Amino acid sequence: MITSLTQSNFANLLSTIERKNLFSYLEKRQSKKSNLTDGSINVETDAQLRKLSLQWQYLVNQQPTHLSKELVKKCGSVKQNLAEVAIHGNSSVKDSEQAMTDWLIILFNHLFNHKQVILVRGTCEPEYFPAQNNQPARIEFAHGFFASALHEISHFCVAGPQRRLLPDFGYWYAADGRSAAQQQAFERVEIKPQALECLFTLVCGRLFQVSQDNLFADFDTSASTFAQDVYQQAQTYLAKPDTLPPDAKTLLHGLLKVCKTS
Repeated sequence: MITSLTQSNFANLLSTIERKNLFSYLEKRQSKKSNLTDGSINVETDAQLRKLSLQWQYLVNQQPTHLSKELVKKCGSVKQNLAEVAIHGNSSVKDSEQAMTDWLIILFNHLFNHKQVILVRGTCEPEYFPAQNNQPARIEFAHGFFASALHEISHFCVAGPQRRLLPDFGYWYAADGRSAAQQQAFERVEIKPQALECLFTLVCGRLFQVSQDNLFADFDTSASTFAQDVYQQAQTYLAKPDTLPPDAKTLLHGLLKVCKTS
């Protein structure tokens, strides 16, 4: 697939100043919520988030040697496999990705506990299941991938109350090999979710790349403006953070709080 924006363009999207400005906006928004009557957590005082912050700092700076006993003690044991990675310093890419994904699941489920929705590692393709029979809604992401989890969370953030009542938010999905018309329709509905995914990814200090999800297209894709559209939408969110969906604000605030940069 041909795009006119490279990975590095997206990597430079969230500058230190823009990161600080976004955090400042979200902090002010949080401070206005003097009484959290909706059941949401206070990012400033939440003990679980402090533990998750320490764990994240380790996970992004993994070393083949074990952590000091003092730091392991501070991190606590939010989930056994995270503790195992921290103690034994398992440096394999697969284990690191799994630990980061487990961490993201815990963070999301903690931040959105009041929303009756859970993030779940799927074994097949991603899918959203609305709440029913007193069971929470489930956001299942593909094959345990961190990027897939952020992508599916982004769709959840964009979906309004009515779409959250429908399987897969009521959207159709055509598999790889779409027609030109199907691809254009796909890209139109993917701009905002992928712009959010971009911001979530960059806040976590990871690389983001747009996905046109049509590797076997039998038509010319070089004229697509999808990458630029996603980039511009992400820029708009940064310039006008009040236009961010409410749940995206919650997650960005939590990520900015725990995924601190030096």
